[in-house]
Amino acid sequence: MVIGTIADGVTRGVEGALASVTGAIFDPVIRIGVTGLSRAGKTVFITSLVANLMDRARMPQLQAAAQGRILTAYLQPQPDNTVPRFDYEHHLGAMTGPTPHWPESTRAVSELRLSLKVHPGGLLGGLTGPRTVHLDIIDYPGEWLLDLGLMDKSYALWAAEVLQRIEGRAEAAEYLTLLRGADPVARFDEAAAQRLAAAFTAYLQAARAAGYSDCTPGRFLLPGEMAGSPALTFAPLPKPQNPGRGTLWREMERRYDAYRREVVRPFFRSHFARIDRQVVLVDALGAIHAGPQAVDDMRRAMADILSAFRPGRNSWLAEILRGRRVEKILFAATKADHLHHSQHPRLTAIMEAMLREARDRADFAGAKTAAMSIASLRATVEEVVEQGGQTLDCVRGTLVETGRQAAMYPGELPEDPGALLVLARQGAERWLDADFAVMGFQPARLSLKPGEGPPHIRLDRAAEFLIGDRLA
Repeated sequence: MVIGTIADGVTRGVEGALASVTGAIFDPVIRIGVTGLSRAGKTVFITSLVANLMDRARMPQLQAAAQGRILTAYLQPQPDNTVPRFDYEHHLGAMTGPTPHWPESTRAVSELRLSLKVHPGGLLGGLTGPRTVHLDIIDYPGEWLLDLGLMDKSYALWAAEVLQRIEGRAEAAEYLTLLRGADPVARFDEAAAQRLAAAFTAYLQAARAAGYSDCTPGRFLLPGEMAGSPALTFAPLPKPQNPGRGTLWREMERRYDAYRREVVRPFFRSHFARIDRQVVLVDALGAIHAGPQAVDDMRRAMADILSAFRPGRNSWLAEILRGRRVEKILFAATKADHLHHSQHPRLTAIMEAMLREARDRADFAGAKTAAMSIASLRATVEEVVEQGGQTLDCVRGTLVETGRQAAMYPGELPEDPGALLVLARQGAERWLDADFAVMGFQPARLSLKPGEGPPHIRLDRAAEFLIGDRLA
């Protein structure tokens, strides 16, 4: 009996290994990382993308779909047995059910495998039969991606940058008040460290709610089982002249280094190192509504993200990647359905300008990058409203807060994105004609025809950029 059990286990192990090798050799796998900054809608993006790849009537800009070469699409168990599955069915039910609502955000890594049976195009299509392409979609918090920028920063540099950035922010007032009463060269006291870490964590939570993007360390916002551990109990302090051993400053430095070594590095070794394509979703409209400082923070965050994809500049990352690199990076401004389509080119121009600046600041070269504006799930309809002798291009939808229908005219985005970015770089307190507004809309009740995925804006263009070349 024992021998039979062992033999059965060995047989299954060999079969599993052979299946993995066969799949690796003959079935292409594209690993797509999806992350987002400041409530940008990762869960909705992944759910709608998968639904529209399975039912492709709304995907005309995805060439393989438009040409009828995607024969079928189906979900399979993901290959990583230790990573939770992305709960696609539950999220789709929330978005498209009889009482539609936004699904809950995911707060940790999850994964989903979608397999596409594709007929190759061109000459190859006449010589070979259909092949299967696997899309492994990895969902992870944007705060964790920004943590990669910490790997090349000492505690002293990180602390100095953070303290300079948050000076004058209302969200940081409580922490800065506590910091003024702390002595970095005093003998280390655990209670003092916990008070500082708690106040700094509260600042990070308030900053994220206010629309700021660069809220590192990311695990302070999503601590999970690490809550209360020394690696998550530090905060930025100004560096004194000669911080001796056993001082508060030295212990904060030690814990910061432990965070980089024991939290950041393992995550990127396990997940980031195997990503082929990366999606970074940003709530650009929310940042514009929040004001110049939030936009400048988002601009810096995009540059930090691009810096993370320069393995040649990061020796530890080059060691992990071993010659691999991310091939494409898409920065997408979500919630384009909060604007009339006449303003979409302006939103895209702002994204492209921020990406261009991020490339320059990061001295970036390598992966192919793109910026666009999208809505993963269209929640509004457009209408024209006459008011005070003016014609306003509005959007109408169901408000999240009240459940009532409302038409919204958010204001005009500038034709020249420099009008925003210059003010942001200069540290302006508010916009010149500061009345750009945003509202929260619930998903609309849908009546989908056979073969239709959920309605969206430019999700098909995003898919073409991300995977179109691998479906040719």
